[in-house]
Amino acid sequence: MYIRDYKRTDEIGWVRCRVLAFLDTAYFDNVLTRKEQYENLAVELVAIENNQVVGLIDIECEMQAGTICSKKGNNLGGMVWHIAVHPDFRRKGIAYQLLCEAENRVRKLGITFLEAWTRDDDWVNNWYLKNSFEAKTSYFHVFLESSKEIRKAINSSVQDLHPVQAFAHYTGTEKEKLMSEYKRIHECICYQKELLK
Repeated sequence: MYIRDYKRTDEIGWVRCRVLAFLDTAYFDNVLTRKEQYENLAVELVAIENNQVVGLIDIECEMQAGTICSKKGNNLGGMVWHIAVHPDFRRKGIAYQLLCEAENRVRKLGITFLEAWTRDDDWVNNWYLKNSFEAKTSYFHVFLESSKEIRKAINSSVQDLHPVQAFAHYTGTEKEKLMSEYKRIHECICYQKELLK
């Protein structure tokens, strides 16, 4: 296994790796059909084994503080938009190696911290904590999937338009009430990691 820069010809392998990596997580339905492109400078790496993308990391870098990351201040941050390892290649340290290589590269671009957001999978959150990220804040992703849940939350002013599914962010403090009223809710947690020079 080796790590290198992402190339456009990697896109199909990148998408497959990301989809398979997310299937057994709370992000199982966050399916991309194309790799995102970034407005700012980004470090985009892939882990390759036998000509297959088995891991990936994308970090978009701020050129002006506070334009991508939520942390306040004058320091430049890097947003970890994607980090994933193909399920058949987990538990081999690939994500850690991708993170280390990405950190080395973003430091050279003047990035002093990383930020990442993830849902409430214990094993994913434990990986961030094990790799020196700190949980900073959170909110909730709420999926409105039944007609009862949708009627409770959404009113359409368009005649004959009937929402059948919806996704919402909840930033309030009544977690227990929300969990009793909606079936699928995930806490979305912000992690940050200071990069040492």
